[in-house]
Parts: sequence; structure tokens; C-alpha cells
Amino acid sequence: NNVRLHLVGDIDGLPDGARCRLTASRDKLAQCTGLNLMLCLNYSARWELTRAAREIARSVADGSLSPGDITSDDITRRLATWPAPDPDLLIRTGGETRVSNFLLWQISYAELVFTDTLWPDFREKEFADALLQYVSRERRFGKTSEQVNNQSDTIISNHDI
Repeated sequence: NNVRLHLVGDIDGLPDGARCRLTASRDKLAQCTGLNLMLCLNYSARWELTRAAREIARSVADGSLSPGDITSDDITRRLATWPAPDPDLLIRTGGETRVSNFLLWQISYAELVFTDTLWPDFREKEFADALLQYVSRERRFGKTSEQVNNQSDTIISNHDI
């Protein structure tokens, strides 16, 4: 089906058999160019951010990065999910209203939808309901509604010129 597999998490901490099958599957699908499937296994945002911090510390220690020059992009490029784009929507199933240490850096501007439906029962209708909630929201990316509206007015005005 031309699906590329990405493994995210502490894969080395998985049982040998599972790790070998997963990495073999990933390697077999590495040249696929269609959809990207990201499996988060043995993953936590704390693990991911700690790993990124260690990589940055190594770059500082070897002189390739100055502490004063560290940016959020430096962190993003060292996350296990890089180069995948940040999610626009996170759907949490099972009635929980927390994100549970999952993609904490990446979901900073994502819309969150919480549903009581358990994951095994989550079907097309529940997905459509979540999408309806998503499209009804105002995406502000850290701005106020007024700032977003002013930006939209500017874009429209410039387009009309």
C-alpha cells in the first residue's frame, strides 16, 4: 500500500523479538512514498524531550552549537517525530481529559477533542464528529481573536489590490 513506517520511542527498550520485527518492517518499507504511519511505542514526551536535550548538550559540548544560539527549532529538529509536521488535531478517546505525556511539544497549537468512546469502538461517525468540532474552532496559534481577524483583513486587503 506504499505506506512508510516510522518508529517513535525507546525502541531499544522493547523485547528483542518485537524490536527485530518492527525494525525489519520499518527497513522494508523505508522506500515507500505514500502515506506515513508513525507508531509511538515505549514513548513518552518526557523521554523525547530529555533525548533532545541530551543531543543539544552534545552539540554544545563539541562546539557546534552555542548555548545562546539555541532556538525552539533546534529542539524540534531533535525530536523523535522530526521531520513530521505537528498535528493539527489530537483526539483523546476513553473519556480521559488529559494528554497523558503524549507529544507535549508537538501539540502546543493542536486542537484537542475528547470523547467518551473507547478506542476499540471509535469508528467513522466518531471521527466525523471530532472533525466537525475541529472545523468549528478558530485556529489562533497563540494569537487573540482580534489579531487573527486583523491578519485576515490584511490578507484580504492585499489580495484585493
